[in-house]
Amino acid sequence: MLGLGLIGGSLLRALVAAGRTAWGYNRSPETVRDAEAAGFDATADLAAALRRAAEQDALIVIAVPTPIVGQVAAAIAAHAPGCALTDVVSVKQPVRDAVAEHGLLPRFVGGHPMAGTAESGWAAGYAELFTGAVWVVTVDEGADPQVWTQVATMAVDAGAQVVPAESAEHDAAVARISHLPHLLAEALASVGAGSQLALALAAGSFRDGTRVAATAPELVRAMCEGNSTALLGALDEALELLTNARASLAAQNDLTELTDNGHAARRNYEQARRSEIRNLEPGIPGWREQLRDAGRAGGVWCEVTA
Repeated sequence: MLGLGLIGGSLLRALVAAGRTAWGYNRSPETVRDAEAAGFDATADLAAALRRAAEQDALIVIAVPTPIVGQVAAAIAAHAPGCALTDVVSVKQPVRDAVAEHGLLPRFVGGHPMAGTAESGWAAGYAELFTGAVWVVTVDEGADPQVWTQVATMAVDAGAQVVPAESAEHDAAVARISHLPHLLAEALASVGAGSQLALALAAGSFRDGTRVAATAPELVRAMCEGNSTALLGALDEALELLTNARASLAAQNDLTELTDNGHAARRNYEQARRSEIRNLEPGIPGWREQLRDAGRAGGVWCEVTA
């Protein structure tokens, strides 16, 4: 586990709890000491962690912020280029590009657990973070079926349900349901801060709408700026809806279109049910296309076919 923040630290805990042998790296000696004090195998020596991975033919998980993925990929290329490789970063195409730049693409399958809190760091992590969560495992052209199965199995062992998706499609989707909500939460928090009376009256809707604004700003910038192209499209769509709603409110004192459509969309989300993807073995003819189609239809890989 390369990175022992909220996601990497929680995954280390979850995999050890599932009976796997796992160890972690973090550049902060303080984080390493905390992990060791909790009984986990950790080091601040990246080269040593990677040499050990190469010796044991381990699956390497990149769990660092987007801006330093390239540095970590360079170290992997130097010390463990033959290992299977995945990541838990919130954007997929930039990670895939960085991995490709260092010649690691043949053994790489991307991943993104749709789980987290507004907190960060090792202390915020816990083994149950991924229980019942969706975990995207990418199905890009050239994906190795054995590595894909390794990554999917790891996600299932952590308690998650696997959704197959192409990297570019993933990034377009999370721009809408993850990155845009972060920006809207920041805007809501900023508007609310304009009045002390408003803050004194704030209750559930303000609390829930601004929850993710408690996330460390540098983490928000890393995920949103790393997915800027897709996020700009989602942001434009949201701004158009709000602009139209403002015009309707000013001209006719009417918000029917926005409220009705938003309510229906929320109900649709609440009532959506996932189907299970079974009997589709990575490596059979057309497996990548079939998994992508199943993921687009809302399918989840709940168990790995032997």
